[in-house]
Amino acid sequence: MGSFFRYVLPVFLLVVVSSFTVHKYYVSVFQVDYIPQKKILQMTSRIFVDDLEAAFQKKYGKKFYLSEKRELPEAGDYIAKYISEKVQVKVNGKAQAIKFLGKEMEDDVLVCYYTISAEEKITRFEMTNTTLFEMFDEQQNIIHIKTGSNKKSLLLTNDERSGVLAF
Repeated sequence: MGSFFRYVLPVFLLVVVSSFTVHKYYVSVFQVDYIPQKKILQMTSRIFVDDLEAAFQKKYGKKFYLSEKRELPEAGDYIAKYISEKVQVKVNGKAQAIKFLGKEMEDDVLVCYYTISAEEKITRFEMTNTTLFEMFDEQQNIIHIKTGSNKKSLLLTNDERSGVLAF
Protein backbone atom coordinates (compact mmCIF):
# COMPACT_ATOMS: atom_id res chain seq x y z
CA MET A 1 0.00 0.00 0.00
CA GLY A 2 2.93 2.34 0.71
CA SER A 3 4.21 2.04 -2.85
CA PHE A 4 0.71 2.94 -4.14
CA PHE A 5 0.84 6.30 -2.38
CA ARG A 6 4.44 6.85 -3.33
CA TYR A 7 4.26 6.08 -7.08
CA VAL A 8 0.75 5.55 -8.43
CA LEU A 9 -1.11 8.30 -6.61
CA PRO A 10 1.20 11.15 -7.79
CA VAL A 11 0.92 9.96 -11.40
CA PHE A 12 -2.86 9.70 -11.08
CA LEU A 13 -3.10 13.21 -9.61
CA LEU A 14 -0.88 14.62 -12.36
CA VAL A 15 -3.16 13.15 -15.05
CA VAL A 16 -6.31 14.44 -13.34
CA VAL A 17 -4.94 17.96 -12.80
CA SER A 18 -3.58 18.23 -16.35
CA SER A 19 -6.98 17.31 -17.78
CA PHE A 20 -8.41 20.49 -16.26
CA THR A 21 -6.09 22.91 -18.03
CA VAL A 22 -7.73 25.96 -19.53
CA HIS A 23 -8.32 25.75 -23.26
CA LYS A 24 -7.84 29.05 -25.03
CA TYR A 25 -10.32 30.04 -27.69
CA TYR A 26 -8.90 31.37 -30.94
CA VAL A 27 -11.61 33.62 -32.31
CA SER A 28 -11.83 37.05 -33.89
CA VAL A 29 -15.02 38.94 -34.66
CA PHE A 30 -15.57 41.29 -37.59
CA GLN A 31 -18.71 43.47 -37.66
CA VAL A 32 -19.62 45.06 -41.00
CA ASP A 33 -22.39 47.67 -41.26
CA TYR A 34 -23.63 49.21 -44.50
CA ILE A 35 -24.18 52.98 -44.27
CA PRO A 36 -26.10 53.87 -47.48
CA GLN A 37 -26.00 57.64 -46.85
CA LYS A 38 -22.20 57.58 -46.91
CA LYS A 39 -21.94 54.76 -49.49
CA ILE A 40 -19.56 52.84 -47.27
CA LEU A 41 -19.25 49.75 -45.16
CA GLN A 42 -17.98 50.40 -41.66
CA MET A 43 -16.00 47.42 -40.38
CA THR A 44 -14.86 46.78 -36.83
CA SER A 45 -12.51 43.94 -35.91
CA ARG A 46 -12.06 42.50 -32.44
CA ILE A 47 -8.86 40.47 -32.08
CA PHE A 48 -7.13 39.30 -28.92
CA VAL A 49 -4.13 41.60 -28.67
CA ASP A 50 -1.70 38.90 -27.50
CA ASP A 51 -2.57 36.73 -30.51
CA LEU A 52 -2.09 39.62 -32.94
CA GLU A 53 1.20 40.60 -31.30
CA ALA A 54 2.41 37.00 -31.62
CA ALA A 55 1.47 37.01 -35.31
CA PHE A 56 3.32 40.30 -35.84
CA GLN A 57 6.37 38.96 -33.98
CA LYS A 58 6.40 35.90 -36.25
CA LYS A 59 5.69 37.77 -39.50
CA TYR A 60 7.68 40.98 -39.03
CA GLY A 61 10.32 39.87 -36.51
CA LYS A 62 9.72 42.56 -33.92
CA LYS A 63 7.56 43.28 -30.88
CA PHE A 64 4.97 46.03 -31.39
CA TYR A 65 3.53 46.41 -27.85
CA LEU A 66 0.11 47.23 -29.29
CA SER A 67 -1.84 49.82 -27.27
CA GLU A 68 0.89 50.18 -24.69
CA LYS A 69 2.91 53.33 -23.97
CA ARG A 70 5.92 51.74 -25.65
CA GLU A 71 3.98 50.87 -28.83
CA LEU A 72 6.04 51.29 -31.98
CA PRO A 73 5.05 54.45 -33.91
CA GLU A 74 4.48 52.46 -37.12
CA ALA A 75 2.08 49.96 -35.47
CA GLY A 76 -0.98 51.38 -37.25
CA ASP A 77 0.73 50.99 -40.62
CA TYR A 78 1.49 47.34 -39.84
CA ILE A 79 -2.09 46.68 -38.74
CA ALA A 80 -3.33 48.15 -42.03
CA LYS A 81 -0.80 46.09 -43.99
CA TYR A 82 -1.61 42.85 -42.14
CA ILE A 83 -5.38 43.24 -42.53
CA SER A 84 -5.06 44.12 -46.24
CA GLU A 85 -3.12 40.86 -46.72
CA LYS A 86 -5.48 38.74 -44.63
CA VAL A 87 -8.92 40.18 -45.44
CA GLN A 88 -10.36 40.63 -48.92
CA VAL A 89 -13.84 41.99 -49.55
CA LYS A 90 -15.96 41.93 -52.67
CA VAL A 91 -19.14 43.98 -52.83
CA ASN A 92 -21.51 42.96 -55.64
CA GLY A 93 -18.65 41.03 -57.24
CA LYS A 94 -16.15 43.92 -57.18
CA ALA A 95 -13.01 43.82 -55.01
CA GLN A 96 -12.86 46.73 -52.58
CA ALA A 97 -9.94 48.21 -50.65
CA ILE A 98 -10.05 48.30 -46.87
CA LYS A 99 -9.02 51.58 -45.25
CA PHE A 100 -7.70 51.41 -41.69
CA LEU A 101 -8.96 54.30 -39.53
CA GLY A 102 -7.72 53.59 -36.02
CA LYS A 103 -7.77 51.35 -32.98
CA GLU A 104 -8.46 51.16 -29.27
CA MET A 105 -8.23 48.59 -26.48
CA GLU A 106 -11.16 46.94 -24.70
CA ASP A 107 -9.74 44.78 -21.92
CA ASP A 108 -7.46 42.29 -23.76
CA VAL A 109 -9.05 42.84 -27.17
CA LEU A 110 -7.72 45.19 -29.84
CA VAL A 111 -10.65 46.89 -31.58
CA CYS A 112 -9.81 48.28 -35.02
CA TYR A 113 -11.95 50.44 -37.29
CA TYR A 114 -12.03 50.40 -41.11
CA THR A 115 -14.11 51.64 -44.03
CA ILE A 116 -14.85 49.95 -47.34
CA SER A 117 -16.38 51.64 -50.36
CA ALA A 118 -19.92 50.54 -51.27
CA GLU A 119 -21.27 52.79 -54.00
CA GLU A 120 -24.52 50.88 -54.59
CA LYS A 121 -26.99 48.82 -52.60
CA ILE A 122 -25.39 45.56 -51.48
CA THR A 123 -26.86 42.47 -53.08
CA ARG A 124 -23.83 40.21 -52.64
CA PHE A 125 -21.07 40.35 -50.05
CA GLU A 126 -18.00 38.12 -50.18
CA MET A 127 -15.20 37.98 -47.66
CA THR A 128 -12.00 36.00 -47.42
CA ASN A 129 -10.53 36.28 -43.94
CA THR A 130 -7.38 34.42 -42.91
CA THR A 131 -6.56 36.55 -39.88
CA LEU A 132 -4.33 34.56 -37.50
CA PHE A 133 -4.73 31.32 -39.50
CA GLU A 134 -0.93 31.15 -39.76
CA MET A 135 -0.76 31.07 -35.96
CA PHE A 136 -3.54 28.75 -34.84
CA ASP A 137 -5.14 25.80 -36.61
CA GLU A 138 -8.23 26.27 -34.43
CA GLN A 139 -8.62 29.97 -35.31
CA GLN A 140 -12.16 31.03 -36.21
CA ASN A 141 -13.14 34.37 -37.70
CA ILE A 142 -16.77 35.32 -37.25
CA ILE A 143 -18.17 37.91 -39.64
CA HIS A 144 -21.45 39.69 -38.96
CA ILE A 145 -22.85 41.94 -41.68
CA LYS A 146 -25.83 44.24 -41.41
CA THR A 147 -27.49 45.99 -44.35
CA GLY A 148 -30.64 47.81 -43.31
CA SER A 149 -32.71 45.33 -41.30
CA ASN A 150 -30.90 42.31 -42.80
CA LYS A 151 -28.34 40.65 -40.51
CA LYS A 152 -26.28 37.68 -41.64
CA SER A 153 -23.14 35.93 -40.43
CA LEU A 154 -20.25 33.80 -41.65
CA LEU A 155 -17.93 31.50 -39.75
CA LEU A 156 -14.55 31.22 -41.45
CA THR A 157 -11.94 28.64 -40.49
CA ASN A 158 -8.73 27.19 -41.87
CA ASP A 159 -10.89 24.73 -43.80
CA GLU A 160 -13.34 27.36 -45.08
CA ARG A 161 -11.51 30.66 -45.58
CA SER A 162 -14.16 32.61 -47.47
CA GLY A 163 -17.89 32.95 -47.69
CA VAL A 164 -20.61 34.67 -49.70
CA LEU A 165 -23.82 36.26 -48.48
CA ALA A 166 -26.69 37.35 -50.74
CA PHE A 167 -29.13 40.11 -49.76
